[in-house]
This record gives sequence, C-alpha cells and structure tokens, in this order.
Amino acid sequence: MRDREFCAADTIGGPMTGLRARQTIALVVGVVACAIALVLTGWLCGSRISLASLADNVMTSLAAVAMVASVITARTAHGRVRIAWAAMAIGLGSFTVGAVLWFVYRLTEFEHPYPSVADAAYLALPIATAIAMLLLSSGFSRTSRTRLVLDALVVAGSFSIVGWIAVLEDLWKSAPDDRLRVAVSAGYPVLDAAVLTIGVLVVARAHAGQRRTLALLTAGMAGIAISDGVFVYLTANQQPTDTALLYPGWLIGLVLFIGAALTGRGFAHREVIAAQPVSWTSVWLPFVPVMLASVAVFTQSPIDLKAGPVPVIGLMLLLAFSARQLLVMSENRSLLATVAEQALRDPLTGVGNRIVFRDRLSHAMQMRQRDGLSVGVLVMDLDDFKVVNDTLGHPVGDELLSLVAERIVGSVRAGDTVARLGGDEFAVLIEGRVDNSQLVAHRVVEAFDEPFIVDGQDLLIRPSIGLAVAEQDEPDLLAEDLLKRADIAMYSAKRSRAGGVHPFNAEMLLAETADGDLFASGPMPASRSGASTVRLLGELRQAIDQFELTLVYQPKFDLNTASIVGVEALVRWPHPKRGMLSPDEFLPLVRRYGLMGSITDLVVNQALDDVVRWREESLEVPIAVNMFAPSMADLRLPGKFARALADRNLSPSQLTVEITEDLFLDHMERTKTVLNQLQEFGIRIAIDDFGSGYSALSYMRDLTVDEVKLDRHFIAPIPADQRASAVVRAVLNLANELGLSTVAEGIETVTTAEWLREHGCNIGQGYFFSPPLTADNLRDILKKCERDASCRISGCSLRYGSCHWSESDVPHIELMR
Repeated sequence: MRDREFCAADTIGGPMTGLRARQTIALVVGVVACAIALVLTGWLCGSRISLASLADNVMTSLAAVAMVASVITARTAHGRVRIAWAAMAIGLGSFTVGAVLWFVYRLTEFEHPYPSVADAAYLALPIATAIAMLLLSSGFSRTSRTRLVLDALVVAGSFSIVGWIAVLEDLWKSAPDDRLRVAVSAGYPVLDAAVLTIGVLVVARAHAGQRRTLALLTAGMAGIAISDGVFVYLTANQQPTDTALLYPGWLIGLVLFIGAALTGRGFAHREVIAAQPVSWTSVWLPFVPVMLASVAVFTQSPIDLKAGPVPVIGLMLLLAFSARQLLVMSENRSLLATVAEQALRDPLTGVGNRIVFRDRLSHAMQMRQRDGLSVGVLVMDLDDFKVVNDTLGHPVGDELLSLVAERIVGSVRAGDTVARLGGDEFAVLIEGRVDNSQLVAHRVVEAFDEPFIVDGQDLLIRPSIGLAVAEQDEPDLLAEDLLKRADIAMYSAKRSRAGGVHPFNAEMLLAETADGDLFASGPMPASRSGASTVRLLGELRQAIDQFELTLVYQPKFDLNTASIVGVEALVRWPHPKRGMLSPDEFLPLVRRYGLMGSITDLVVNQALDDVVRWREESLEVPIAVNMFAPSMADLRLPGKFARALADRNLSPSQLTVEITEDLFLDHMERTKTVLNQLQEFGIRIAIDDFGSGYSALSYMRDLTVDEVKLDRHFIAPIPADQRASAVVRAVLNLANELGLSTVAEGIETVTTAEWLREHGCNIGQGYFFSPPLTADNLRDILKKCERDASCRISGCSLRYGSCHWSESDVPHIELMR
C-alpha cells in the first residue's frame, strides 16, 4: 500500500465512453479523408507536384489531425493534464503552420526558404512536447524535476558540441555571414536531444497506466528528431532537401503523436512523491553524451575550438553538470532523512510503528516520574477485520487500515502519539490529566460512527478499545506493564462486544491470571488473549493438519413419515486436555485467523468419505455440510466440490451446502455465480440458521436456494408465543410459495414437532428425535431401520408408530418417553 504522507495517487481512466469512441472514429475518418485528398491533389496537379511536395502535404494533414486529437483530449481532461495537452495542441498547430508555409515555399519556388518563419514554427513543437511531458510526469519532487531539466540541458549541450564538431563547423566556415542559419541548424538537434532526454527519464519512472501515452510521445519525438537531424545534415552539406527519404521520421512521429492523444484520454495525473529506487537510466544517461562531447573535443585542435562557440557551450555544460550533481547530493541527503523517518513509521498507514510507540511511552513514563503527570495508553483492535480481508480482499483491507489511521489521527490531540502495533491493532499515547485520556478515547470511538467508503462500498466497522492510565499512586509502574494493561482491557472489550471504551481495572488482571485454570477445567471462551491464544491457535492448526478434528451427524427426519431423510455433518474437536469442544468454542479462532478454508476442506472430504463407507453397506444417506457465508464468494468452490464428488463416484444430489446466515453475504454477484454453478452440478443449497441474521428475506428473494432451515431460536417460542407462531407460519407459507423445502432445527418437544408438521414444515431435527451421532452409531441405526420397516426413533406421541428400540440398543440416543 501507499505511504499516506508521501503519496496521493489517482486512478487511471476506465473504458472508452461512447463520446470518446465517436471522437476516435471522427479522427480516423479525418485521416482517411486527408489521404484521399492527397491522392486527388497529386492526380490533378500531375507532374507539377513532386514526391517531396506530396509528402509535405501528407505531413501537413497528419499534423492537423494530431492537433485536433490533442485539442479533443485536452477538453476531456482536467488540471495539469489539460494544460499538457493544450501545450501539445499549440505545438502541433505551430508545426502545421510551418508545414503549410514550407509547402507554399515549394509551390512558389521561394528563393530562400531556410531559415524562415516556418523553422520558428517547427521549433515550437519540441518545446511544447517537453512542457507536456513535464506536466504529465509522476514521481518527481520539485528538486528531482529541476534535476530532470538540468539533465536535458547537459545532454543538449553535449550534443551541441558533438554536432558542431561533426557537422555545423563546416556550415559555419562555408557561410561566415549567415549566423542565423547556423543557429537554426543547431537549434533542431539541441532541442530534440533535450526533449528526448526528458522523455526517456519520464518514461523510466512512469506508472504502468501512464507509460503507454508517455512512451508514444517520446517515440514520436524520436521520429521527429531523426528527420530533423537528416535535414540539418543535408543543409550543412548543401545537398537538396526535396527528397522523400527525409520524411519518414516526421510522418511516423506525427502518427505516434496521434496515438498518444488517443491513449491519453482518461489519463489521470498521479503525483507520487515517494522514495523510489533510483533508475539506472537516470544515472548513466547524462554521462554518456558528456563523454561523447569530451571525446569530440579532444579530436580538435585548440585553434579550431577557439574559433567557434565550443568554449562557451562547454562552460555552460560544466555549470549545468555541476548544478545537477549538487542537486543529486541534496536528493541523497533528503532520501537518507526520509529513510530514517520511515524507519519509525508504519509503511502502510503513515502513523508511528511499534518501535517509536514504545520509545515515546518509555520517555513519557520517565517524565511522569519527574513531573507527576498521568500517562494513558489506548489500545484498539478492529472487530471482524478478518472478514473484510477474506471477503473483499487484502487490498481493500489495507485501504481500510489507512482510512482508520486517518480517523484516529483526526480524533486525537496534536501532541498525542498514534501508532500501528501490527495487523489491525492501533495504540494512542495520551499525556496529561486523567480526564484527557477519557476524552480522547471517547472521541476515537465516535470517529467510527460513520462508515468507511472503500472500493465503492460502505463499511461500518467497530473497534474494541481498552484504556489504561498510570495513576499518581503507582510511581514504579513500568511502560511495559501499562501497555499490557491496555491490551488486557482491549481483549476484555472484544469479549464483551459491548462497544465503547473499556478502562482497565484490577478484576481484568485477576481474570487474565486465572485464565489458564479456566481453560483447564472447562470450555474456552470465543476470544482469547496473549500467550494462551497463540498456544491454542497452534494446537488448532496442528489438529487440522493431522486430521484430528472429527465429525458427528445429526439425523434429519421427515415430519410426516418419521423416516431419516438425511444427516447434517457437525465438526467437533476432541482436545486432549479440554475434552470434546463444540464449534462455538473454537470457530471464532478459525474465522479470525483465516483457517476456514482448511476446516471446510477437512469437513467436506471426511463427510464424503463416510458417505462412501455407508454406501458400501448399501446405505444411501444425503449429507449436508455448513459453509461460512463469506466463503461462498470463492469462485473455486464449485470446482473443488465437483472434484471431491467425482473422485468418490458420488451423485451431487447427495450433498447439500448450508450457508450460515448469522453473517452477511458480501460480493453478492460472485456469490450468485458460485451458487448457480453448484446447482448446475446438482448440489443442493440451503440457508442455515434462518432468522438469526440480517438479510434473511432478501436471501430468499435474491438467491436461488433449495432449502430454508429455521434457526432453533426462531422456533423455540412457538408453543407459548402467538406472535412467534404467526411469524414462523408466515415463513413456512412463503417458503412453500417459493417452492423451497423447510427444515426446523432444534426441535426439543413433541408440541413443537406436531405444530411444525401441521403447518407444512417438511423436515425436522433436534434432540427430540436424536442428538448428533458418530458415523458408526449412525450406520448401526440406519441398518437397523432397514431391517425393521416399523422402526422409529422418536416416541409414540407423534403417531409415528411404536418404537422397537431400547436405550441399550443405541447408547447415544436419548429416547423420548
């Protein structure tokens, strides 16, 4: 990501709009019309028009088209980009005027066409191109842009010396009274060399989205420079310049200028003033022509050198080169200062890093011992930031972190220190009175009331904030201890999910100390802190890698026939010290630390392997697996499931994917694509935990699903709450209208089961029928049911028939009496 202090980047324009397309077509038509006009002109004029005159006409037409293209591009741009293309339009317009004048000179057989007003018009083009390139360039500070101009002057001066010794000296001697002719002849290669130098250095530092336009401008100028050089050479040697071989460079250059104008639409200037690696081109480019000029000078006698302008040009070249080297030294010092400063800054957000925060905290604690002022440390962590990274991608997550840093900096006082400690964790050092710490902390909380706009989306994200203040009655409190207290308070805030600022208190420290005992004796909390979190996360990763997680299966029953119609796979973690852990006890770690993909692969493959084992005993059991909602935006998911089924020769209809509805679905378009592909393969889709999330009804409307599973908390109040009964009845009717199957979860009483059956619910599951079973126990039950057609797991109260099993037959089944 970008350094907020040194970078302010725009975006490159998108696809060509209809207006731009029409303008492009108009330009192409203009070029074709010019070509037709040229052919007709040559045919009408016959032998009076030479091939060189015809090339002059072509050049004039191309220059005019390039000028119009630049004008159109300038009209679509803004700011310095518009000024750049306006300069190009002026330069090309001047070139067009010069071409027209030169064409007229040839037709009228003007006696002395060189030098003339046409040459002044021609020389305006390289100047305009240089201005445009400087305006369109990116990555240059004011100092480096000045160095760029000095590099151009150094190269121009060097070529002036080489050109004088190689060509122009003879012209000077042959026409001692025509100094203007020599000056104009020298002006062409000197200006061209300077512009090409600027172009090469600008292209070398350009961003990918800008490089094409700048490269076309540089290449176009190179074509112009080649023909200019040939023209000057022919003129200096008093050879005719009406040959058509002189024109390819000019014509190609003008065509490239047209291409640059076309690609320049939508070009957005990106001013990035940041420490960047030095380009080798910028290092050696100024030295090569200086060396060539030195070699050329040594080939001449002192008398010849004194007779011309070489000493003056050499002095100017020396001054420019010296100024250039001084600027390089200045830039190097600035670069070293920048590197030293950035060593103390977070490269992503631009705020301080952990090193500078600890240094300033230690200094503040030392000043506290001397002056008695309080010191406060605020530590904050973004809730569900992992979800943002998993669903929207890490670039969006990085941009969100940068915006969060801006909000925090805008909320604190000028003297407070803001730092990013790592990941999505930030800290603020607050010095002064105790009430200042509270005030700043609450202002930071309020800064998150407005959503963040990232990648065109509104993201409302909340922080968990802990605050620790060093009181005056704790003179020996260390900086590390104060930071640890703020960290403990932050994790307390994260566990409570209550929002606001959580000041540190002694009870939090006691809870943290007792943490290990709590884990050893019972289930673990969803969120953990410190070394315990790291240790438990390592154990979980090891359990996933070594396939130590296991599955249990809860049967799903047809509420009309009481037959088993499928099972739901539920993951469990048989922890060696803490016993069997349910998903609620470790899935928060899975979601937070990006292990959901590994868990999904493990569950799907193990569940399908069990289906294969059941099939070997002639037991066909459809199976359902749970999917984390944001994972449904993974376009690779359908292919992975299809391969897993094909490898085991299983029908896709035996697999149902249940989307957990407790978290919102993002990237809805990609999610729809994934769901459609799954259904095309024959895999069923269900909305799990319906009624527990935020967008249940919109899911039924927008997503093509096959099944709706009513959450246990959604149906539990049915027997005693008429309003709850009415809502569930409405959902059942709606699902039936949409042709969706309905499954009720968590059925625990006969009254609930009977009510659901009477109101059209298709399938039920819960402890009233059966708790989750191991794969072997489920196999035994299915085989027993296959032998005994009248076998039912539930009691007789639902009029399903008599139960033929005793509790001893299936030890883990809790029969309803």
